[in-house]
Amino acid sequence: MSDKNQPNQINIEISEDMSEGTYVNLAIITHSHAEFVFDYINVMPGAPKSKVKSRLIMTPFHAKRFMKAIVENVQKFEAVNGTIQDLEAIEIPFNFGGPAGQA
Repeated sequence: MSDKNQPNQINIEISEDMSEGTYVNLAIITHSHAEFVFDYINVMPGAPKSKVKSRLIMTPFHAKRFMKAIVENVQKFEAVNGTIQDLEAIEIPFNFGGPAGQA
């Protein structure tokens, strides 16, 4: 096959530090006419406040592609592992069983 028939390929590298990842259990998504902002947070039980661990900013076009990729991957996961139970069905209290926050 000639190079003209090869699909475009990109070589992606990941550093050792980045490959460890960052655990998050809350995402806050906001948008404007030009971009979507995804803030990822790790909320710890009983902790009165949390910090944003990572922020992704992307165009609406890329946000829609991201959404489609998430849907496709969740469908593949559920095909192998069974249906993921919705959080609403589990009814976990927002404080995750820790002490109640005070204002």
